[in-house]
Amino acid sequence: MKKQLAAILFIFFAQAAGAQQGNSPVLLSDMLKIKTAGNVALAPDETKAVFTVTSIEPDEKSKLDYKYLTQLYMVSTGLPDAKPVQLTSAKEGASQPAWSPNGNMIAFTRTVSDKPQIFVLSLNGGEPTQITKFKYGASNAKWSPDGSKILFTSNIAIADLLKDSMLNNQMDVPAWNSEKPGITAAEQWRNRNVKANPDGNIAEIRAYLDSNAADKKAIVLNKLNFQSESGISSDISFNQIFITDASGEGKPKQITTGFYRYGNPMFTPDGKKIVFTGNTDSILNPDRALEAEILMVNLQTLQMEKLLSKKNTSYGTPSISPSGKWIAFTQNQTEYVSVPTFCIMPFTGTEQNIISFPIDRNVQDITWSKNEKYLYFVSPADGGSPLHQLDIASKKITMLSEPDKGITSFDAGAKSIVYSKTEILNPSELFINDINFKNEKKASRLNDWVAQKKLSLPEKKTFKNEKGLEVSYWVMKPTNFVSGKKYPLLLEIHGGPTAMWGPGEASMWHEFQYFCSKGYGVVYSNPRGSGGYGETFLRANINDWGTGPASDVLTALDKTVQQGWADTSKLLITGGSYAGYLTAWIIAHDKRFKAACAQRGVYDLTTFFGEGNAWRLVPNYFGGYPWEPAARKELFEESPFSYVQNITTPFIIFHGGNDRRTGFVQGEMMYRSLK
Repeated sequence: MKKQLAAILFIFFAQAAGAQQGNSPVLLSDMLKIKTAGNVALAPDETKAVFTVTSIEPDEKSKLDYKYLTQLYMVSTGLPDAKPVQLTSAKEGASQPAWSPNGNMIAFTRTVSDKPQIFVLSLNGGEPTQITKFKYGASNAKWSPDGSKILFTSNIAIADLLKDSMLNNQMDVPAWNSEKPGITAAEQWRNRNVKANPDGNIAEIRAYLDSNAADKKAIVLNKLNFQSESGISSDISFNQIFITDASGEGKPKQITTGFYRYGNPMFTPDGKKIVFTGNTDSILNPDRALEAEILMVNLQTLQMEKLLSKKNTSYGTPSISPSGKWIAFTQNQTEYVSVPTFCIMPFTGTEQNIISFPIDRNVQDITWSKNEKYLYFVSPADGGSPLHQLDIASKKITMLSEPDKGITSFDAGAKSIVYSKTEILNPSELFINDINFKNEKKASRLNDWVAQKKLSLPEKKTFKNEKGLEVSYWVMKPTNFVSGKKYPLLLEIHGGPTAMWGPGEASMWHEFQYFCSKGYGVVYSNPRGSGGYGETFLRANINDWGTGPASDVLTALDKTVQQGWADTSKLLITGGSYAGYLTAWIIAHDKRFKAACAQRGVYDLTTFFGEGNAWRLVPNYFGGYPWEPAARKELFEESPFSYVQNITTPFIIFHGGNDRRTGFVQGEMMYRSLK
């Protein structure tokens, strides 16, 4: 079997190396040409598929800016030369397509007056019909099995839940504590219509101070997770689930209630129940609730029951089999760096009936076969995100697509599979294949312009580090490489730290090719701590963000230099987020680089705990908090900031002025310290 696989891979790489390419270099502006296929949905009769295409368009509000715009397309699956047809063109775009059970209509999401709403497009002709005008917005449409109803979710602020009698007819208040010191449980949620008076009693003074927050003169923080990606807020909101008539008539019916967050709703095949994820701990403040349950509501009684719920466990990605007999899902421990376990369970079963499968990788987009013998899923592994097929009876897992390419979205029927794919020779296209993955047909021409470009093809290499872990890395020579000539070499590092790069990962396609077209070589790797290599590899950087991962990426660089074509006086290094951290760490300990660029990095782990919304990385990776002596010592020693006096490499720092993911103060502090 191993010899056969090796032969197949050799043939594939030989074909890739000989693929026809143009002679034009990849330009910076070519990034604006990239179109991305996604959200693939196969029609019930499998004769056609709908998918989204995201393009980069000029922003009409600013001549110097661009925006992403997503539209719906449809393609016939049976015609050999069928071309996709654009279904939507409005400037508001369209996303999240979902087929009606009879295949005559497509529901999708579009923004109206800054709120998402559900639209339905009939394939018999005519303009899309807006079927929701919900004041809080509507998204993630799911059709009932008989096609008469549509399920959707809406994100609702706690202030609206407290005062909207249609959503909260009992005018309930949360049972969990708002964590406002000095405010009693009776006072914390109710607006008691107290007159604002700065010179009044304590209640009137509070009302006066509350008006400052209402007028946006102050932000009052009392929640644990107060940072978004780009700001701070005391707002609390909850995803609720609703159902509406597919004709758009009548008011939506509320399925879930209370001060909880729900997601991933779906009908059971008989249409009588709805399954979704959430956390219904009524006592624990939602900011502190890390567990996720799989829940079910009976549509007749609206009674909720828990299918799966366990302390310190998060259940996710539920998928119900076509007959309703089984449910597939993932489960993993909270507050622990781990790979979720892939499982199935009889729909009427309990935790004792769970069957797990032997795959030490993340599992995404779980899809049942129509005969319930197989499960299809995408699993990132070793630089690619291939599609897999799991034989449930034997637990055998078969990789269907190429290991070095990425399946970014797919849908499977009884006869065919439709999917979007990224690869070195093309960043994104749609493909159609038979159910056995033996007859692939390219179904789109979104990025044909790439054929005119001269590309650099990565060469995969591996080595074993001092822990015995096999580290993969890829070398890309300059596009116009000439043997005997020396070239600058750029070391690229990924973030996360649990991300994974490779030929089947789309986010860096343009950057790598652009630098190669400019005469640089590029080397990138997946050091210890990366995803896609199993839990042991994933946890190999616990309490070691600097020295170990730095050794891995520098070993990849050293082995590339040993090939003889790199100019060692022109070595460069860059990376973003965690990789911004590692870039700074490396140049504080290594003088070989001519220049360095750290992007949106983390440099002081002790202050990152308060400056970034990814703060849970601190206790999860270092086992404690900055005020605890043992953890503080570890965090200090693992921070690039602690070695700032050693940095002499020419160094540019990129950091967004509103970045709350890693904290913009991190970049400012590092900059001032270097100054």
